[in-house]
This record gives sequence, structure tokens and C-alpha cells, in this order.
Amino acid sequence: MPSKPVKIKIRRARLRDKPSVMLMLRETNHFRPNELKVAEEVFDDSIAKGQKGDYQSFVAQKKNSTIGWICFGPTPCTIGTFDIYWIAVNPENQNCGIGSFLMQYAASVIKKQNGRMIVVDTSGSQRYLLVRRFYRKLGYCIAARLRDFYADGDDKIICVKYI
Repeated sequence: MPSKPVKIKIRRARLRDKPSVMLMLRETNHFRPNELKVAEEVFDDSIAKGQKGDYQSFVAQKKNSTIGWICFGPTPCTIGTFDIYWIAVNPENQNCGIGSFLMQYAASVIKKQNGRMIVVDTSGSQRYLLVRRFYRKLGYCIAARLRDFYADGDDKIICVKYI
């Protein structure tokens, strides 16, 4: 299990976390309205189906405030491959190690579920440069680039990490 930042608790997401998670996603200014709708659907599905569902959602808490969210699950039609679908940290708590802790926590859960590879997608646009550096710092390597995937000039970057 990864070492945890001081006073940060990670637990399975609950329905009561939804307003904080959705606000956090909006405040990061990284996601378009259609992406926020998908995030909400994924969050709702993870709550409705719990541990038996395809989406596993966890939140980071600090003093009873939800300040981070990660959602991951097994990649359909694979053996041991998992996707990180969403990760976000409240903007005022970014650059404090919370995102790294959430990613390390997810990797430990994935490993316990016989995971062997983690895949995460991100944008190739300039505004996602720090996000790509974040993944690289955590040991993820760029495995593919799909040109103009999200929009003209906005590539999809697929990063992987073997565990």
C-alpha cells in the first residue's frame, strides 16, 4: 500500500460525495459539458453497482471534505488490463500529492484484482501538458497517439503502466 499524505483518507465513494465530485470536475476547467455528463453517469453507475460494477470510485477526504476522486475498472474484453477513467483533485488541493496518492491507491487495488496493466487516456493539447507530466512522473509511458481524436489539433494520448 502506498504511503499516504498527512490527514488524507481514501474511501469508496458514496452518493453524498456526488455534489463535491461534480463541482471539483467543473472547477478544474479541464472538462467540456459533454464530458461532465459522462463523469456523472459513471459516478452514478459506480454507486448503484458498488464493488460488483465495472466502475470503482474512491474519494480522497481531508477533514470530512471530499477533495479528490478516482474512478477505474477492468477494461472490457481483456485479462488483467484496467482503465483509469477519471481522476480529479480540487484545485485548491492540487500539487500536494493527493493525485499521486489516488493513482497509487488505485494501482494497489488493481494489483489485488490481478491487474497487470493500467491504461489512462488524456489530451495531447498544450493545456494538458501538466497532466501528461503527472502521468510520466508516476511511471506511465505514452503507448499511442491518435491524431485529431478529440478535435482538430487535439490528439488522444494513451499512457500505460505495467504493474
